[in-house]
Amino acid sequence: MAKPPKPPATPAAAPEAAPKMTEGQRAYETKRAAKAGKTLDQWLKLKTKEREALLAASKAAPATPAKQGFFARLMEKATKPL
Repeated sequence: MAKPPKPPATPAAAPEAAPKMTEGQRAYETKRAAKAGKTLDQWLKLKTKEREALLAASKAAPATPAKQGFFARLMEKATKPL
C-alpha cells in the first residue's frame, strides 16, 4: 500500500493560487471583467484589494453601541425616580 506522491508545492504568486471557482463562477467573473475593460486576473486582483481595504476599514472604525430595544428603554424609564 504505497501512498500516491504529493503534487509539488506551487509558489503563492502562481495563477493556480487564485480562488477555486466553478465554471459558472468563472464565466460570470469573466463577463464582469470584460465589462470593466480588464482581464480576469486583473479583475480578481482588484476585487481582492477592495476586499482587503474594506476589512481594514471595518477594523479601524470603532464599533458603535447598539440601540436598546423598546422594552429595555421602557424598563429603564420605569426604574428612574421621578
